[in-house]
Amino acid sequence: MQLILNQDHLTGVLQEAFSRCRHRLLIATANLKAVYMPNDDKRGRGASILDAFEKLSKRNVEIRLLHSGIPSGPFIAALKENFPPNLEMRRCPRVHAKAVVVDGTLMYLGSANLTGAGLGAKSEKRRNFEAGIWTEDVSLIDPVVDMLDEIWNGQKCETCGRREHCPVPLEEPQL
Repeated sequence: MQLILNQDHLTGVLQEAFSRCRHRLLIATANLKAVYMPNDDKRGRGASILDAFEKLSKRNVEIRLLHSGIPSGPFIAALKENFPPNLEMRRCPRVHAKAVVVDGTLMYLGSANLTGAGLGAKSEKRRNFEAGIWTEDVSLIDPVVDMLDEIWNGQKCETCGRREHCPVPLEEPQL
């Protein structure tokens, strides 16, 4: 188990998750914005996270993105330009978990949303203070995956109690 703090969310979690993933990437986040990966040469912003999803799709990796809020305008605009083929998205207003699960064997669980400020991609004065864990402990991974799969599959909708805030259960992006 490894502690992940601040900007290490982007370099220590997402980049490693993308490089190690072979079959299924599951991401849960409350807030969803356009995120750009850092350039290797540290000049300017790098590729969009959607570009990373595209590369994963080309490797036949299934990508599930479960989120709570409506994605940012720039994220939706980028999706309209290029929706990676193996990316599935669902929105549930009650999702507040922040997790990245790689092939069911590696997991980040913590406070960071899928945003530049949350992942440490913003400048030092504009990023959030975040903390999480990066683990291969399946006794921690399996219950999180089970919970997220139950949400994804609609098993929580019937007894949710927040139906008035979710007119379209498990809403998929309207592009």
